[in-house]
Amino acid sequence: MAQLLIVYHSRTGGARQMAEAAAEAARDEAETILKSADQAGPDDLLRADGYIFCAPENLAAISGLMKEFFDRSYYPVLGQIEGRPYAQMVCAGSDGENAARQMARIATGWRLKEVQPPLIICTHAQSPEAILAQKTIPDDQLDQCREIGAALAAGLSLGVF
Repeated sequence: MAQLLIVYHSRTGGARQMAEAAAEAARDEAETILKSADQAGPDDLLRADGYIFCAPENLAAISGLMKEFFDRSYYPVLGQIEGRPYAQMVCAGSDGENAARQMARIATGWRLKEVQPPLIICTHAQSPEAILAQKTIPDDQLDQCREIGAALAAGLSLGVF
């Protein structure tokens, strides 16, 4: 059975909700592993057939723990996961584009195959209080995450990618 790995980091809950929604929908189509960035590593990447990376944008960049996951994993898997499909999701306060560019650049270095444009969900958190507050992602936006999880898992199971 095909395996989908979903790696996420979340400080205020938004990205976690997004990753969980994708995983929930993916489980109907493929073996799905949901791991926080501090628990995931090279072995997880090597075992999986495809990936979803999900992180918040912090200070116009991917979160530090997500970056640390990529730093720990990049060279140990380089040249071993080429061509595998991936998608990404970003939880942002206002923009999210730079975080998406950073993850895409890392995936390009691994020679992964982007099968979905980045999904950026904007919480519109602009004040220090709103930025630090726990997030609740609306169901209609979580549905977009579910669609990505289900589609990527189905593609893996059918051998489309």
